[in-house]
Amino acid sequence: METAADLPTRLAPRDRLLPRMLRRQAGQYGSRKLVDIGGRAWSFADAVDLAARFGGTLRAAGIGRGDHVAVMCGNRHELLQVFLGCGWIGAVMVPINTASRGAQLGHILTNSQAKLLVLQAEFADALDGLDVSLPSLTSMWLIGDAKLTGRWPTPIAFPDLAEPVTEASIDPGDTVAILYTSGTTGVSKGVCCPHAQYFWWGVNTARLLGVTCDDVLLTSLPLFHTNALNTFYQALLTGAALVVEPRFSASGFAGSLSRHGATVTYLLGAMVPILLSRPESELDRAHRVRLSLAPGVPERFHPQFLERFGFPLLDGYGSTETNFVLGCTLPHQCPGTMGPVADGFEARVVDDADNRVADGVAGELVLRAAEPFAFATGYFGMPEQTVQAWRNLWFHTGDRVVRDARGYYRFIDRMKDAIRRRGENISSYEVEQVLLSHPDVAEAAAFPVRSELAEDEVMAAIVLRDGCSLSPAALAEYCKGRMPGFAIPRYIEMMTELPMTENGKVQKFRLRERGVTAATWDRESYTHRTG
Repeated sequence: METAADLPTRLAPRDRLLPRMLRRQAGQYGSRKLVDIGGRAWSFADAVDLAARFGGTLRAAGIGRGDHVAVMCGNRHELLQVFLGCGWIGAVMVPINTASRGAQLGHILTNSQAKLLVLQAEFADALDGLDVSLPSLTSMWLIGDAKLTGRWPTPIAFPDLAEPVTEASIDPGDTVAILYTSGTTGVSKGVCCPHAQYFWWGVNTARLLGVTCDDVLLTSLPLFHTNALNTFYQALLTGAALVVEPRFSASGFAGSLSRHGATVTYLLGAMVPILLSRPESELDRAHRVRLSLAPGVPERFHPQFLERFGFPLLDGYGSTETNFVLGCTLPHQCPGTMGPVADGFEARVVDDADNRVADGVAGELVLRAAEPFAFATGYFGMPEQTVQAWRNLWFHTGDRVVRDARGYYRFIDRMKDAIRRRGENISSYEVEQVLLSHPDVAEAAAFPVRSELAEDEVMAAIVLRDGCSLSPAALAEYCKGRMPGFAIPRYIEMMTELPMTENGKVQKFRLRERGVTAATWDRESYTHRTG
């Protein structure tokens, strides 16, 4: 039986391309089920045919090698069809977070230079009121029925499969997807993910999870993020079956594990305390799951989760720009840490000048890969940000960590203003731009505060213009439709002034240290009171 550890020696670097991986694995596993999504199941052989035929559909629509196809769609088979078709012909899929709204969405559509937009009708309202110039966008495909307003190309229904076409001549370093991740002091950045990066994502994750062809992988995480796309590659490369649920459901979690016969599942930090907060059920252990990948779960929840659901959680570290760079197999896991550096990568903890610091001293985590194209190749259309992030030939994560004497890394906090809430990276800059667009707001600072669910909550400190009166509830309501729902501040505090440095920059560390006070408005408490 071929394992993930075998793959780097059996797939030559030139073959670390989606079309060649699809062909090879179809030869290995044929009619075995590869993926079940939205009630549609495809075998390994089906996936090759689907990629070739949807590649034909894209080509017939004028999409070729290097063209960008934006997709705003939930966990549906159409998204995977677009991904496979793009990978087959050398085009690039740009999956868009379905919660994106306002200026953030406008920036993504503009910056990505997409030629085609595939839109699920459920999210058509996200385009309402967008005033952006998109000279590159020539066509739109609609999944479902919706009426669009504005200067958009006339949409057509999501098309059928065409005749198969020959795979394009592409290289492992060619981009297969551009995923937008939050900035810290600027707008969201499009991460250029090459074909080989996802090969290594699949290999490294499957190796640490021990995935084999006998496994059933179940994810409810969104396919517009790296985690779920990585899970597809784990299945593809090992012969496992992947089941994709439409969305995470705390009430349906245990039943879903049992119904699909899952053996491995995937969680993010906040999901675990949410699950533990629900009433216990006889379904909690009525499954055959042996392990869950669950990065970012605080140490205290691990034994509680194991006791209740009967399977352990594996921690680790990776990012859209990098790979599964920190982690180990379950027997070697050290609670409270992300693990040691994985094979094929280097990690350092450095000071502000990129000098390595001693073990036990906190600093920024910087990373690099031994294998070509195991990391992203940069930020699309943003050369200055690319150079800054990859300066001195190390990728700078922006995360503050400590390395102990055993070589295990522990996460401390973020170096800058990025906020992570419910698995979503939020740009404080983008939140602040929406807040500042309100005519009554003079100054705004968005920053993270710790939540009871193991991740961040968004808090905003606001200074109003002289003579203006604005309630926190009214400001939160103003944010709706202008930013993703998950980015709307939970906490808002009106202040007479913000703490500033001598050169006029907001001292956000002081706001974080101050945190939630008696004067802070809580959107969740307000919602509960008002019904």
